[in-house]
Amino acid sequence: MVLTDSAGNTTASVLGGSADSRLIVLGKLSAPFGVRGWIKVTSYTEPPEGILGYRDWSVVKNGSARKFKVLQGKPHGKFFVVQFDGIDDRDEAAKLTHAEIQVPRSQLPDSDDGYYWTDLIGLNVVTKDGVELGVVDSLMETGANDVLVLKGERDRLVPWIEGDVIVRVDLAGMSITVDWDPEF
Repeated sequence: MVLTDSAGNTTASVLGGSADSRLIVLGKLSAPFGVRGWIKVTSYTEPPEGILGYRDWSVVKNGSARKFKVLQGKPHGKFFVVQFDGIDDRDEAAKLTHAEIQVPRSQLPDSDDGYYWTDLIGLNVVTKDGVELGVVDSLMETGANDVLVLKGERDRLVPWIEGDVIVRVDLAGMSITVDWDPEF
């Protein structure tokens, strides 16, 4: 799932922790590239090349995390390739296949809105009249507009249309106020 703020900065998922220390998944490592330790990267950022702006990555595979410094990174067709400090051959790169790329939330630039979509996960959603609709479980892109996926007494989909449906986002109060019919 791709999560994007209005400035086009993206993240895909969140792991627990304080707001600044949470690890944000920015992509994954796909497969070795060549024989000198380079590895293919699938980016979840928007724009995709934004992932190359981060040089210190936590690479997580099978619950185990290792920190790597990106020495070089570049686009290659529809994906990207990177070379890590200390990874010099194909066999070492192959050990990282299918690992997640994570960075601390604090490394993300400030959003124009003051929040990223990842910050909305877990917030309570209530109507202007105070009716609780559920908790934000995820967000999805649909092409027409983005959608909040809520879990509660029943699952709900609420379109992300600021100023019309989305009335207020209160991160401190852990809530989103919406102008939405609770029967939908």
